Amino acid sequence: MKVSAGKSLLGHHLERIARSRLADAVVVATTDKDDDLPIVELSRAMGLEVFRGPEKDVLARYVGAARHSDADIVVRVTSDCPLIDPAVIDRTIEAFLGRRADVDYVSNRLIPTYPRGMDTEVLPRSVLELAHAEASNPEDREHVTLFVWRQPSRFRLHNVAYSSDQSRHRWTVDTAADFELIDRMLLVLHKERPWFNLEDCLECLRQNPAWIAINAHVEQKPISIARE
Repeated sequence: MKVSAGKSLLGHHLERIARSRLADAVVVATTDKDDDLPIVELSRAMGLEVFRGPEKDVLARYVGAARHSDADIVVRVTSDCPLIDPAVIDRTIEAFLGRRADVDYVSNRLIPTYPRGMDTEVLPRSVLELAHAEASNPEDREHVTLFVWRQPSRFRLHNVAYSSDQSRHRWTVDTAADFELIDRMLLVLHKERPWFNLEDCLECLRQNPAWIAINAHVEQKPISIARE
């Protein structure tokens, strides 16, 4: 596991999502491969629940985790986002709860305004189960909620927007350049304020504008959304 500011990136990530006020439990949905045992051990050492499932079928793994924890609402965040702000998670949950009778899926990525790395999705377990029962496309099985959000005429979708468009920022860790940026940010932010928020991250880059170029060339892997 990559380490920054005295702990693994996953450790930072799990500590931060565990501070969500509105999430009742954190379940780490990892694979059943021996290579992922360190993830299991770290999660359990932090007192978090773990569900292990198939490596390739991530949708089945999420459904298994939802069943394991008997969740009726599923909040999805990915583990490559060590700067994620628990207040952003709560904002997205609140948007879902406030519209629960009228929406099937809420996200802050349908129309990107948040930095990449603050991605949060909320949906009823019933919708996740439906996707699991019907989805046969390998992309749908890999990306979990793709089956839902690329069918806007079937599912009622809602986007949560930030106060300004900050989507040019990339705070997720897929490449060496991504890690270099996150490492620099964590070393500054964790020292100054361990429970830093999104606005602190933006301020860090305002004070160090040259850092933005470190991973500006990295492009997110494209996903086909054509379906309907």
